[in-house]
Amino acid sequence: MKATYNPYNPGAGVPPRELAGRDQLIENARVAIVRAKGGRAAKSAIMLGLRGVGKTVLLNAFEAIAEEEGCQTALIEIDPNTPLAQQLAPQLQHILHRLDRMKKAGADLQKAFGALRAFASMFKATVGDVDFGFAVTPATGDLSIDLTDLLVAIADAAKKRDTAVILLIDEIQYLQKGDLSALIMAMHKVAQRQLPLLLFGGGLPQLAKLAGDAKSYAERLFDYPPIGPLDEAGARTALTVPADREGAKFTKEALDYVIDQTGRYPFFLQVWGSHCWDAATKSPITLDDAKRATEAAVAALDEGIFKVRLARLTDRQKTYARAMAEFGAEPVNSSDVANALGLSLSQAAPIRDELIKKGMAYSPERGLIGFTVPKFDEYMRRAVPTNGKKKTAKA
Repeated sequence: MKATYNPYNPGAGVPPRELAGRDQLIENARVAIVRAKGGRAAKSAIMLGLRGVGKTVLLNAFEAIAEEEGCQTALIEIDPNTPLAQQLAPQLQHILHRLDRMKKAGADLQKAFGALRAFASMFKATVGDVDFGFAVTPATGDLSIDLTDLLVAIADAAKKRDTAVILLIDEIQYLQKGDLSALIMAMHKVAQRQLPLLLFGGGLPQLAKLAGDAKSYAERLFDYPPIGPLDEAGARTALTVPADREGAKFTKEALDYVIDQTGRYPFFLQVWGSHCWDAATKSPITLDDAKRATEAAVAALDEGIFKVRLARLTDRQKTYARAMAEFGAEPVNSSDVANALGLSLSQAAPIRDELIKKGMAYSPERGLIGFTVPKFDEYMRRAVPTNGKKKTAKA
């Protein structure tokens, strides 16, 4: 079939032609946004899930809803090497300028611009010209206090203009603990004052624990919807609806096979769907087409996503990850991995922590360790040979 008509979008954070299986999450976000704009209580939410489940796609969908509702938005993907203040300040400046265009600056907006100027100066954040003669309240240098003051001032200005501010932050798990704590504290104050400012975030599964460690009340401040594989109906819809729009079908055997191969993960459904389309010469897409597509999809993932991730690891991290892979796709007990390596639990723990900090692994609960990317265990078994004997990773 013609590649120019291929209806699948297997890219990082690229929205699929059919955003299937996430209707309730999208509706929950819409309700919260509309309530916040209307001056009613609404709860922020942070989505938790592995790579490839569509958190970034959903954040973009939430942003579109907020803009359709006339809200002011800022979408940020956290850079682990840059302080939060420096990433957030330019986005908040854009929001303030949009609020200024809605209604000429009054005392409330003057206060917000002054808070931004002091904030940017204190934390060495790059913003444009915010010196409009607005009064500047000196920042304290304590991010928790200064970020709280800034967000409260911005939210107050939004309230007076009958709008809401929606912050969308991806990869929140990369925030330093102090930055995460400050962000939670600021959102807590906003919520206490019932101001129209919400946070929708996305992160790896360990983020809920990180947030709770940073501030104990974080578990009550946010909803933490788990984002996993699609259900059976959603997975079938994600594959069949885009094909139907181009006049193509899957046979039942091909569809069942692809769903099994992908584990119903949204990103893999797009990858396999794209390769199925390219493998088929005509509709319907058959089981043989799907099997050829699997070979191509696995090769593409190996040379792209998986190989790049493996290259980021040190030798001892690779050895630990290879030991993890022997136990399969599900999270494994850390003590079992240590035993396989011939190390004590205390010797293996630093390597385990390194993998978690790199975003390669996560701990769903105490004592367990798993890969953040589905199918990475399969790749490790293909790509990194083992002689079947215990390996020793230098601690």
